[in-house]
Amino acid sequence: MTGLRLRSHSGAWYRFDPGALCLELLPTGGPGEFARWETLHTPQAFDDWLGACRLRPTPELTARAPEMAAVRRLRDALWGLVLARVASRPLPEAELTTLNAAAAHPPLSPALAPDGTRAWAAGGTVEQLLSTVARDAVELFTGPFAERIRMCAADNCQLVYADTSRPGRRRWCAMEHCGNLHKTRALRTRRATPP
Repeated sequence: MTGLRLRSHSGAWYRFDPGALCLELLPTGGPGEFARWETLHTPQAFDDWLGACRLRPTPELTARAPEMAAVRRLRDALWGLVLARVASRPLPEAELTTLNAAAAHPPLSPALAPDGTRAWAAGGTVEQLLSTVARDAVELFTGPFAERIRMCAADNCQLVYADTSRPGRRRWCAMEHCGNLHKTRALRTRRATPP
């Protein structure tokens, strides 16, 4: 099952599928107003994200402090690009440079394990992982869902996703979270309004 397990403001867990690997990095924090959600303080936090993201099997990588800074730098660049796309603004040059520099490195290499399952070639690096994430972003921004990169329609939610649904009418980060909250509020409003 794809998607991240996130905890709501009320403490309830829900599944959020942003539709792309690169977008799965965004809920770990970010620049400016997103800094309050920062989780990538330690290599263990990076390992936790790596185990939760859609890359399967989970690559066995160890991030050191300089690599953690590179992960956050790419994530912050992704935020700038995504927010520009959501607002229909030109993509910012500095963020494009960061993304393209990461994508220029070799990505993680898939391999076939002796038991016939998918694996990753030995010796993978954090730099290769960042290239894999950056290349995923290039595919997203140039592919069929480029115009479907959206922010959740809830007033107090800033989760971003690629609407990969067939009709292309997804409005919420997760129906079981913001979608249900919206439905509950709408129902209460209808019940409170006299006929």
